[in-house]
Amino acid sequence: MAGLTSSTIGRKYAMALSAMFLLIFLVMHLSVNMLSVFGEDGPFNAASYFMGYNPAVQFLMQPILIFAVFFHFIMGFILEMRNNKARPVKYAVNNGKANSTWMSRNMIISGAVVLAFLALHMYDFWMHEMTYKYVPGEGDPTDMTRFWGELHEKFADPLRVGFYVISFVLLGLHLAHGFQSSFQSIGARHPKYTPVIKTLGNWYSILIPAGFIFIALFHFLTQ
Repeated sequence: MAGLTSSTIGRKYAMALSAMFLLIFLVMHLSVNMLSVFGEDGPFNAASYFMGYNPAVQFLMQPILIFAVFFHFIMGFILEMRNNKARPVKYAVNNGKANSTWMSRNMIISGAVVLAFLALHMYDFWMHEMTYKYVPGEGDPTDMTRFWGELHEKFADPLRVGFYVISFVLLGLHLAHGFQSSFQSIGARHPKYTPVIKTLGNWYSILIPAGFIFIALFHFLTQ
């Protein structure tokens, strides 16, 4: 790991790999959460119970996920600072809009907002889940019917829903550049395949955030 992160190329490669892992996780996370729109008696409770109590998920995948999230964002901030340090004096004439997209120029901003959203999301759900399961007297860990109600209740607050929606929009902008960039960083750049990757990235950056926004609005509007 030290060798992989000791150079700029190595850092970009490591960041790309963590990004790909998170891209896969987002699909899985959305798939489980989308089950909640089928109602309180639907499959969401069973799926959430499995994810919350399966040892492989809790003690293997969850630590890896938490590490990947913080590693990705920390590496992103380090690369941004090093890029800025390498160019301490701005060019007299610099038309950034002509050479790059808004997303590529502001990945650090969208990333910071997404990180703030993740902090709220972990407070809303992960911290609550850890307290419920491991603090004596907080609840019945064997209750398989509580998950839908807990999710539904969180989206009763319009301010929270609004922040979630804004965060997912910025996540979409972040993904619009990050999806293709992660493939380029590992060398997947070819006239034949790059257009396909770009198209997949565009659809991914729209459908994934739109799915999460739909879930938040669904629970808010069905209170």
